[in-house]
Amino acid sequence: MDFCLTDPPYLVNYRDRSGRSLAGDRVGDWLKPAFAEVHRLLKRDSVCVSFYGWTKVDEFVSAWRAVGFRLSGHLTFPKRYTSSSGLVRYQHESAFVLAKGSPRPPEYLLGDVIDWVYSTNQFHPTQKPVQVLMPLIESFCPVGGVVLDPFAGSASTLVAARLTGRRGLGCELEARMQSVANARLARMRQLMLHTLGVDAVSLAAAA
Repeated sequence: MDFCLTDPPYLVNYRDRSGRSLAGDRVGDWLKPAFAEVHRLLKRDSVCVSFYGWTKVDEFVSAWRAVGFRLSGHLTFPKRYTSSSGLVRYQHESAFVLAKGSPRPPEYLLGDVIDWVYSTNQFHPTQKPVQVLMPLIESFCPVGGVVLDPFAGSASTLVAARLTGRRGLGCELEARMQSVANARLARMRQLMLHTLGVDAVSLAAAA
């Protein structure tokens, strides 16, 4: 694999307003073995970008380091809305840039603060917006390369890979989400066949 872009469960027992939940979102015993496989599958001197749950940052960082990743950057995605609240209003997502070996800096360097776009969560309770994923793929994966997402959910990463001229390989534990992802990718193929003159950003919004 040339690049990994993934959004694993945050280990917070999340449930959205409609009652949807996530498999594996209670205990992180899968963290280390899952990312050990990611590390094994990535090419030498490559990058993994992983979202994470900030309340469990110690578990995520410990697992990443244990399998050989080096923390090489941190991304913040400010939102224009509040996801939830406690002592403060929670209005951002976060991801770490993890290096295997010594990857070269990308030709186009992204800033570490990237504006968020609301995805509507139509397909998945923690769905990431395709428009936000595309620049990450363009920066860290060569054209024609393969993007890995071991927590594929509704296939947002795979859609973003296709829109940027890369191939995607995803794994998803929940059978229901597998069906959603396959249907979404099939719809994406149809959109691309019938809208060849439309730019990728417009297609991303439709996807």
